[in-house]
Amino acid sequence: MNYTFSNKISGVKPSAIREILKMSSDRSVISLAAGNPSPDAFPVQAVQKISAEILSEDPILALQYSVSEGYTPLREKLCTLAREHYHAMGAEDDLIVVSGAQQGLELSCKVLCNEGDTLICEDPSFVGALNAFRTYGVNLAGVAMEEDGISIGKLEEALKKEKNVKALYVIPNFQNPSGITMSLEKRRAVYELACRYDVIILEDNPYGDLRFEGEALPPIKSMDTEGRVIYCGSFSKILSPGLRVGFVCANKAIIGKLVVAKQCADVHTPILSQLICDRFLSEYDLGKHIEMLRDIYRKKCALMLGEIEKHFSPKVAYTRPQGGLFVWCTLPQGSDMPEFCRRAVTDYKVAVVPGTAFLADESAPTTSFRLNYTTPPDEQVVRGVEILGKLTREFCAD
Repeated sequence: MNYTFSNKISGVKPSAIREILKMSSDRSVISLAAGNPSPDAFPVQAVQKISAEILSEDPILALQYSVSEGYTPLREKLCTLAREHYHAMGAEDDLIVVSGAQQGLELSCKVLCNEGDTLICEDPSFVGALNAFRTYGVNLAGVAMEEDGISIGKLEEALKKEKNVKALYVIPNFQNPSGITMSLEKRRAVYELACRYDVIILEDNPYGDLRFEGEALPPIKSMDTEGRVIYCGSFSKILSPGLRVGFVCANKAIIGKLVVAKQCADVHTPILSQLICDRFLSEYDLGKHIEMLRDIYRKKCALMLGEIEKHFSPKVAYTRPQGGLFVWCTLPQGSDMPEFCRRAVTDYKVAVVPGTAFLADESAPTTSFRLNYTTPPDEQVVRGVEILGKLTREFCAD
């Protein structure tokens, strides 16, 4: 049988990261390509204890349908966190629990954008969000990144040039894939431009708690006086990505539409996962847990950066993140980055993610690639970077 697929999905390519991870299942491959938390970061014993208690004390609650907005006790705790810890919830805002922050982004695009509308994003940006946006037939317009975040001048050019701009997607803290943090000045400028050109900001903050260097910066949502910022948070990087629990803070009118969209998508976020998150917040010290994560990632990032400095060609530029999971490396102009990534995994058994995966226009040229320091064991970080270093010197003709 010949199958005809919808326009929404036929043009969307499989996630480059997921495809690379398939190759990484080969035990001989050192994967620096993932975007996962460190295995040492999971509170395994706490989750085991909480899960056993839930299934023993109230199994029907854990196994039955629940409300689309989210388990009420968890929503109440998240509202408090959003107001007091994240500074991302105002008097006119509400909150919905979603199946990971990516669902919050996908549902936001669903309720805001029609086919043919424009969604502006940082270039590069998170491939999962870009693919979710693509399924709604939007025009993705990428705006180049600078050392302190999105280019404000080029952002305004895009806002003037592009038609039917409905939203701007940004990851202000330790951006995926670049590791860049948007400066306070640029956060204010982004919000001012959004107000001037009447667009919604999708602020994605899955990595904000993972700052291990420098001073924390307020989210763009904290500056929102017009109800035009949708803030997406997640337990994926601070508790467990497998639980698939995230949350969205936005104006009550927007949350109302997100609830309807979620009812159509999956009814509600898995209740057992919500119950685990709720009890963890009640019974454990979240702040202490986050400090433990920061210590792990501070050491792992320093290890990778030290090995890069030791082994990479000096012609390769790379970011020095203050938190998060990623280092963004850039070969000299004119380098064949796809061939570099291909040879890394096929010839040297080290997997990295080609930069093209993160571009609004996947056919656009780039010489960059992404490394992850949180998932692999330290010995693989050391060995993998050493191998890549030899390849960079070959490509850079050192």
